[in-house]
Amino acid sequence: MKTIITCAITGAVTSKEQTPYLPVTPEEIATSALEAAEAGAAVVHIHVRDPLTARPSMDVEHYRDTVDRIKKHNRDVLINLTTGPGALYIPSRDKLSQGAPGSLLLHATERVKHIELIKPDLCSMDFNTMHQAEGGIRINHKLVTKRMVELVQAAGTKPELEIFDSGDFRIAKELVADGTIKGKPFWQFAMGIKYGWDATPNALMYAYRDLAPDSVWSAFGIGRMEMPMVAMTAIMGGHVRVGLEDNIYTSKGVLAKNNAELVKMAVDILKLLGYQTASTNDAREILL
Repeated sequence: MKTIITCAITGAVTSKEQTPYLPVTPEEIATSALEAAEAGAAVVHIHVRDPLTARPSMDVEHYRDTVDRIKKHNRDVLINLTTGPGALYIPSRDKLSQGAPGSLLLHATERVKHIELIKPDLCSMDFNTMHQAEGGIRINHKLVTKRMVELVQAAGTKPELEIFDSGDFRIAKELVADGTIKGKPFWQFAMGIKYGWDATPNALMYAYRDLAPDSVWSAFGIGRMEMPMVAMTAIMGGHVRVGLEDNIYTSKGVLAKNNAELVKMAVDILKLLGYQTASTNDAREILL
């Protein structure tokens, strides 16, 4: 089996304070995605930022600009846009029923508007309701996620089912069982995010054992567990993900200067283990 490498370019949490190499503007994100594809990534996973503040953004024009810049130079790499923003609740200390500044809870139509307009190959789809390390709570109500799945599929985009723990895994499987999620699911296990699954062999094996036979799946680890998770996942038959969204170092204390460096490390690991890296055509055949 050939192994697909996804590169998560920017994310919504990594900051310029943590690394000056984080791509922020549409031009920077697109350039980084193209470099990652050249290094061996068949899929690029994209969040966008406000170019002036570097804060996470949901501006459709930032998404459109970024995707257009990528496609101008590479029409083969698979585009995976996030649908994560719009699910954050930060409780007020004085009144729990009110969200504090920074809260943003949006309905399905607003969270997937960019997907319906741009129609990427893939989009990440979260099902988790869980605490976050910075004190907020990510809320993905089943009614909202079900409608999001229906809307993105109607636009011709395949949802990547991003799973953080066993509870949201069960919700996603229910949507597969009732026919809401069409075709062969693509599972993405997020390992090592606080209050979700640990980035350990035991946790990954637990998730893997709950998959249906012949499932298409991938996993990624956070921080120093990024590359160990590449090896563990590949050995177990899964696809892999790396990128500055998940980890900013190539070794202890050494910042990755771009996403391509992290992709090259994943390519080398796969090669040492005897696996072939999937091309964009391979990835399309496997995923779509």
